[in-house]
Amino acid sequence: MAARFLLHHAPNSRSAGSLWLLEEAGAGYELSWHSIDGATHKAPDYLALNPAGKLPALVDHGPQGDWEGVVVTEAAAIAAYVADALPASSLAPAIGTPDRAAYAFWMAYGPGVLEPAMADAAFPRAKEAPARALGWPPFPEAVARVEAALETGPWLCGAGFTAADVQIGGLLAWVVQWGLLKPGPAIARYLSAIEARPARQAATRKGAAPERQAS
Repeated sequence: MAARFLLHHAPNSRSAGSLWLLEEAGAGYELSWHSIDGATHKAPDYLALNPAGKLPALVDHGPQGDWEGVVVTEAAAIAAYVADALPASSLAPAIGTPDRAAYAFWMAYGPGVLEPAMADAAFPRAKEAPARALGWPPFPEAVARVEAALETGPWLCGAGFTAADVQIGGLLAWVVQWGLLKPGPAIARYLSAIEARPARQAATRKGAAPERQAS
């Protein structure tokens, strides 16, 4: 039977996090490669899947491979969808448990708070917006909340690694790499633990441009 999932992916794009999530979930998947420079994500056949012309996009053929193909776009939505679709992966706390509340918060915090705050720090506005007009704090404050949460446990939702760690951890790894953040002790430990995960390493290897993959 063919792989359940098809991930539309380009190296060094947001689809890297979706690829990492699929590895963490132990999901069967295939990659459809795109080139940002070549603008293949703007081609008509891809726009039919994702009219926004952005990556990632995930196609789910169902547990038995008999679905026509359910399309999920937006990295956070893909993370939540896969975690719930594959409960045996333990990437999402069970609904109705206390840990689900923290999980829901952090799943929203990445794209809704941390990423826009990071974008403001990386690309300052020509005219600063009034603080009350924004739904997120300055980047240092947004990061400080993550640092504080990680001081009490190895992962954002306590002892167990979840899809929220893919969302937040992946973004933090990017901003450290870009030189936008000097991590505090808790985040530094967190990022070291992330990079040591076999699924993270596999995703990094498999998600690199084909010509750069190790033989």
